[in-house]
Amino acid sequence: MNRAVIVQAKRTPIGKKDGMFRDIEPHILAAPLLRELSTGITHEIDEIILGNVVGPGGNIARLAALESGLPLSVTGMTIDRQCSAGLEAIRTACHYIQGKAGSCYIAGGVESASTSPFPRRARFSPDRLGDPDMGVAAENVAQKYKITKEIQDDFALLSYNRSWSAYREGFYQPEIVEFGKMNIDESFYKERDMEKLLKRAKPIFIKEAGTVTAANSCGINDGAAAVLVMQEELAKELNMKPVLRFADSAVSGIHPDYPGISPVRAIRQLLNRNGLTIGDIDLFEINEAFASKIVACAQKLAIPYKKLNVSGGALTTGHPYGASGAIMVTRLFYEVQRRKGMKYVLASIGSAGGVGLAVLFEVIG
Repeated sequence: MNRAVIVQAKRTPIGKKDGMFRDIEPHILAAPLLRELSTGITHEIDEIILGNVVGPGGNIARLAALESGLPLSVTGMTIDRQCSAGLEAIRTACHYIQGKAGSCYIAGGVESASTSPFPRRARFSPDRLGDPDMGVAAENVAQKYKITKEIQDDFALLSYNRSWSAYREGFYQPEIVEFGKMNIDESFYKERDMEKLLKRAKPIFIKEAGTVTAANSCGINDGAAAVLVMQEELAKELNMKPVLRFADSAVSGIHPDYPGISPVRAIRQLLNRNGLTIGDIDLFEINEAFASKIVACAQKLAIPYKKLNVSGGALTTGHPYGASGAIMVTRLFYEVQRRKGMKYVLASIGSAGGVGLAVLFEVIG
């Protein structure tokens, strides 16, 4: 079997909706990443695979490839699996390589909430099952799994402090490809008294007895991220250093009222199939769309916080929907290079409609 490895990973800075990228369309936002990741190997790339959720529609991956100046022979495919679209793009590229459909891909995701032409969100589920907004679904998870506002706020504060610490330590800088003159996430323009903000924040999705607030939820954001994934023997031929080797992936569905807990089933399925336990995984990245969901996932799986989103996540830096899964893999790519003794890492994300996706990587020493 061909083995797929990740040899490079990059992202743009993450902007707030109607913020620093307010006029930048998604294909333009993604183009610098494609140029960066393809430098010196444009003749090897089989295809660009990008996740995208909020439009404008069309084949953004192909459009971004053309915008970036890649050869006309490099095709593109755009995937919508809602919030897990960017992770699905990477998973798809890895499976293509294993199946010998190709040997080199740029895969990830891009999102521009600022320029989205859609006034309303897409439908997530039929009315007969219920079609909750993601904030209401986060409340559903909080109520079902008894995740109080205080517990959510504690995790949000932990994530915020970890993010700012990582920023100050310069951990994010190797990930980022400068866009214009912008080279840091917009969330780091100004530090806030997060502890005070969390205490003052009121429920915004369920007014009475609600626990999910703006402070313990992610923002709405613009950004892009992608990885260069290739067949392991090709990487050796090109003298490129593999960092992560694709091991396996799993996807699982649950009731669309509780999408936030969907990573649990996918992660269990993935670990069971590979004869692994939570203790065998050195680092986890699970998307921080809402504090309620990540706390619930950590509790159900018994993931210690010291292994989970160790440099913060979307609660601080933001959640550009289609890009977030690729941002998590990019984070793992650099985290394992700062540490010794890593063997396995895992990225997982839950999506609207009740879809959980998990991808397992082996760390190459």
